[in-house]
Amino acid sequence: MLYVERWLKAPVEMPDGTIQKREAGTPQGGVVSPLLANLFLHYSFDAWMRRTFPCIPFERYADDAICHCRTRQEAEHLKAALEKRLADCHLTLHPQKTQVVYCRDSNRRGTHPQIHFTFLGFTFRPRRAKNRWGKLFTRFLPAVGPQALKRMRERIRSWRLPQHAPLPLADIARILNPILQGWWQYYGRFYPTEMWKLFTYFDERLGAWLRRKYKSFKRHRGRSLRRLNSIAKRNPSFFVHWTRLRHATVG
Repeated sequence: MLYVERWLKAPVEMPDGTIQKREAGTPQGGVVSPLLANLFLHYSFDAWMRRTFPCIPFERYADDAICHCRTRQEAEHLKAALEKRLADCHLTLHPQKTQVVYCRDSNRRGTHPQIHFTFLGFTFRPRRAKNRWGKLFTRFLPAVGPQALKRMRERIRSWRLPQHAPLPLADIARILNPILQGWWQYYGRFYPTEMWKLFTYFDERLGAWLRRKYKSFKRHRGRSLRRLNSIAKRNPSFFVHWTRLRHATVG
């Protein structure tokens, strides 16, 4: 218990080097935060939910949780009960993140101000789908969320591919494909077409790499992307999306 208390009271060094004292909780993104959340919320949330609301299934990861209610009234009642339970445990619900969401689809056509939410990088919302007979309908489905896509695009941009023109494409693929593979295995599991936006952007950066590498492609975006498409057809195993999505270039 002494070590937990030291973690909770230890000051935080800010990006500018200043030291900030903490009065409550652990810092957002702190390495110990998920561990402490799992330890404390197992008692204050998990066990309490199974004991008090055994008919409401839920998922929790660290301090993020989803509870599946059958009606709006049940959801509002659970939210009020959770506020009281967590207050008794000296915790509070996040005022912006805690919300009642209506899982709208072709069978649930009611109205509600909130019809989407984000959990573990996936955005759940109504999406178009096809049934076994090819008929379009609406399902409440997860897909990679906008914030996750933004973070991955920023990571790709940080690679500064055009500045690595001396490297052969095989070396770039060997270094970067494991990262793309990891993204695909996680975010491509549900509604994978949303990942095309990311891989299209990655291929755009590869096109910029080609234009820097070869003078004949300089200032010729279309020509460089057609060349990249030709390379992808000859070497589909270089990058995961060239193999899995059959999606090599844009333009």
